[in-house]
Amino acid sequence: MSFAAAIVGAGGYTGGELLRLLLAHPHVRPVQITSRSLVGQPVHRAHPNLRGHTDLLFTAPTEREACEVVFLCLPHGESAPLVESYLEKSRLVVDLSADLRFGDPAAYERWYAQPHPVPHLLSRAVYGLPEVSRETLPNARIISGVGCNATAMNFALLPLARAGLIERAICDIKVGSSEAGAQASESSHHPNRSRAVRTYSPAGHRHLGEVEQALGPLSIDATITAIEMVRGVLCTAHVTPTRPLTQKDLWQVYRQAYAHEPFVRLVADRTGLHRLPDPKILAGSNHVDVGFAIDERSGRVIALAAIDNLMKGAAGSAVQSMNIALGLPEAAGLGFPGLNPA
Repeated sequence: MSFAAAIVGAGGYTGGELLRLLLAHPHVRPVQITSRSLVGQPVHRAHPNLRGHTDLLFTAPTEREACEVVFLCLPHGESAPLVESYLEKSRLVVDLSADLRFGDPAAYERWYAQPHPVPHLLSRAVYGLPEVSRETLPNARIISGVGCNATAMNFALLPLARAGLIERAICDIKVGSSEAGAQASESSHHPNRSRAVRTYSPAGHRHLGEVEQALGPLSIDATITAIEMVRGVLCTAHVTPTRPLTQKDLWQVYRQAYAHEPFVRLVADRTGLHRLPDPKILAGSNHVDVGFAIDERSGRVIALAAIDNLMKGAAGSAVQSMNIALGLPEAAGLGFPGLNPA
């Protein structure tokens, strides 16, 4: 069985990653890529790594082809009003913006400081992180994207949250420059970004709303810092547990939570250069590496999760969710293991 797919807004980093994945997918073929600024141009104008891998040209977003699957890679606020029109001719719409991540309109308004433009869609959209919402993904018609910082936090904390072991957690998150998108801004301009260790969200980041939705109303906060890295997110969560824990306890909790997850790897070795998660080795991969340690002096638990923000934090999770929704093998098209060295 083969499905045709379109990528709307394919000129950005996430659109390029989606196209890279779908060009190698055994069951889904990309038949249309759109861009308002690249109409008529070949793929390699925006994604030079794909030169020679496809003959597709960018078309205008208004030129809609009939496709079973549509991926929306549009700026925040632009996707939601278009979803229903795409559903008229498609089996599945996957929106990679932040528009449909909350099931509750009140939660959306709380975190984004404005009413949702199409609130009735929120209850229909399934959150596109299979490790959290796998049971509701089969036969879904609308799938929301995930926030990359929220994804790293969710993976670091999910086993502890499900076991009722979090009294308080503070997440220290380091992020790469591709989080800022393909369009240059003052913060992503190379002279400003290079060699920087710049905290840009000391508290109250909106991705905490996704974590609260996935894990429940826990006492969690986060600080986000930009570092000199292109791809990647590393979440280091400092957790005050509800009871004393040992390293053996943590292995049991994390193994129980992730034993059957195809893309989650536990990385908590005693020695070695890569004894704990490092986003560098996950470039281009849909894996998430999760690790943990205990401060024997204070009893504090340190939980870590590393991802490629453009993959597990965006395009990879979207394709994984699509696979489940369409009844395809969950790992189809997602076998790339990452690079080392990168």
